[in-house]
Amino acid sequence: MSANTSTGNGSTNGAAPLIEVRDVEKHFGSVIALAGVSMEVHAGEVMCLLGDNGAGKSTLIKTLAGVHKPTKGEFLVEGEPVDFNSPRDALDQGIATVYQDLAMIPLMSITRNFFMGREPRVGWGPFKRIDMKYADRVAQEEMLRIGIDVRDPGQAVGTLSGGERQCVAIARAVFFGAKVLILDEPTSALGVRQTSMVLKYINQVRQKGLGVIFITHNVRHAFAVGDRFTVLNRGQTLGLKSKDEVSMDELQNLMAGGQELQELSEELGGTV
Repeated sequence: MSANTSTGNGSTNGAAPLIEVRDVEKHFGSVIALAGVSMEVHAGEVMCLLGDNGAGKSTLIKTLAGVHKPTKGEFLVEGEPVDFNSPRDALDQGIATVYQDLAMIPLMSITRNFFMGREPRVGWGPFKRIDMKYADRVAQEEMLRIGIDVRDPGQAVGTLSGGERQCVAIARAVFFGAKVLILDEPTSALGVRQTSMVLKYINQVRQKGLGVIFITHNVRHAFAVGDRFTVLNRGQTLGLKSKDEVSMDELQNLMAGGQELQELSEELGGTV
């Protein structure tokens, strides 16, 4: 883990960004989903990706995650150009994406969901089996590390709260060596207490030296943990600001098309 390259709150010692995109475009036939997006994420930094519906956020994160190949532009990981053909390629480079649906099976245990596809095994040849004792212990320890006391790691993951399930998904990605975490609207369907739990864990992840891309519609949540903010509008980078350069109101206006609303208000005599 590259924690030593970060000095906290997104500052670096001249190290190359963990990931960087330069003028990335993505076309689906005649539809231009991304029209020249540039962004970089450093170790120990939370980069918040903001934008209204249709701004291009989903297309961008799927491009970063290896689901889509960019039509144009450059994509670099730790300063080296990459060309992903699948999400597995992105994972191999340490880029892990936690989607809104979390890719979990509610009726399966916490442990099974934590190790899904990467189960530790013991034995030899045809006698190999999942090492459930080790897996249960690791799942319990990793959850306790973030302040969630799971007494029975064999309980169904569906019995956890929404915030706890988000933390399981994030803890799983961190445990398996992620350098960059892409979080797709992790607080969108959570209550105040569960949202606080997830935001605190995002801060813990940053302190470990990981880079985080936090996609959200909620400017207040972004401002609570973000170091820098990228605003997308119609597939383009509308603005890139650090926390000391922008206020919450300014971010809200950028995201919601404040200039367009102002012009419309003037046209309608101030009624908007």
